Amino acid sequence: MKRVFKEVGSLDRKCYEEFDLTEDILMEHAAEALKREIERFEKGKNVLIVCGPGNNGADGITLSRMIKGDFNVEILLPYGAKSKMAKLQLQRARKLNVKEIEKIDKEYDIIVDAIFGSGMNRELDDEIVSLIDKLNSMKAYKIACDIPSGIDFKGNISKNAFIADITVTMGALKESLFTDLAKDFVGEIKVANLGVSSAFYEGESSTFLLEKEDLNLPVREKKNTHKGDFGHLAVICGKKHGASIIASKAAFSFGSGLVTLVCNEIFDIPYEIMSSSHLPSKCNAVCIGMGLGYQYDDELLHDFVLNHPHPVIIDADIFHNEFIKEILQKKRNLVLTPHPKEFASLLEITGIAKLSLKEIQENRFSLVREFCGKYQDVVLLLKGANTLIGQNEKIFINPYGSNALSKGGSGDVLSGLIGALLAQKREPLNAAINASLAHSLSSLKFNKNNYSLTPFDLIEGIKCL
Repeated sequence: MKRVFKEVGSLDRKCYEEFDLTEDILMEHAAEALKREIERFEKGKNVLIVCGPGNNGADGITLSRMIKGDFNVEILLPYGAKSKMAKLQLQRARKLNVKEIEKIDKEYDIIVDAIFGSGMNRELDDEIVSLIDKLNSMKAYKIACDIPSGIDFKGNISKNAFIADITVTMGALKESLFTDLAKDFVGEIKVANLGVSSAFYEGESSTFLLEKEDLNLPVREKKNTHKGDFGHLAVICGKKHGASIIASKAAFSFGSGLVTLVCNEIFDIPYEIMSSSHLPSKCNAVCIGMGLGYQYDDELLHDFVLNHPHPVIIDADIFHNEFIKEILQKKRNLVLTPHPKEFASLLEITGIAKLSLKEIQENRFSLVREFCGKYQDVVLLLKGANTLIGQNEKIFINPYGSNALSKGGSGDVLSGLIGALLAQKREPLNAAINASLAHSLSSLKFNKNNYSLTPFDLIEGIKCL
């Protein structure tokens, strides 16, 4: 996994103060990283670099100097060059006769967006919105310098943003690149080395980007075993039977030795899944909430969740039940998996905030931190295009979310996967991280049309990771 930062200005300053590097040196390295992306194309291609007035624009101007002679490069400066470094880099570019244009009147093979960087805290004016719209409509390969222009320092988009094929971000990964709102704009993300390795450039961080290599599957190594060695998960079946059946099948396919559906009525269930009218005495993890409705009274809910020491994965309907507040106050080994609307209900019930869905999506990182600061022993998994998994002060980002998962039942699969790992005695944070990765990576391996993925396709994919 990689460290992620709220901002990197302080990391740049460390380079100046501790390593005697200069803005000029960092800028040369930034432009060199952009240059490598352009050099993937044949020489002679037409390149447009749109440069803002500050140091992000200066990176773009520096790039124009570096590729002049190998590519047909033009620069557009809608605000001119205003920062000290932008003026210096423009002076250098002009000595090489880099062509400056005032309007776009032809097509380009490559477009580089160097208008605004990740520190942007202003709303775009109409002129820049129109320019970005024009750039987005062109068929060129698109590169964003640091972050696509239009995405602010919190990762939000007020009007529009540059749609990049690749974002070359400077120095280190930033949280603003991993909001749900930014996902359709950033494309592939690469980090530019600015003159020292990440071991020296980066500092401490409590936010981490998960990688595929972080997945730790529940592969069985010991040979002399029996089903009881791999845990017993109880899945509480509510009004909508299908949700709990999906979760049960997912759990069974992810290594849980036994899975029992706790239900009030008899109905057809998969042969490998057991059923019971009460919580099995030997179960060691519970999965509750999926399709629950109001099937159980408070006494039974207390029995399922609070009257036993087992870890619990909670999803869906319970986030709208006042009982969740008592659970959070009394239970420690919990994993909560709300989607944004359920998270809004959870925040309101716990007295943290009453927010709209839009406000939730615009403040995902800060709200996860606030919730996890209040309930420090709980693991929170906030679903989304980029899933956030938080506990105490730490946040882990799963960037592998796929639009194929936007289907009923996908969340039930995730609940079952987490429950399976809890039953196999994984710690709640470990269970949430690995189940989330397995869930996402299974969807990415699906080789049919992305609109056709079903929960059972996901479960089959889990078996082949």
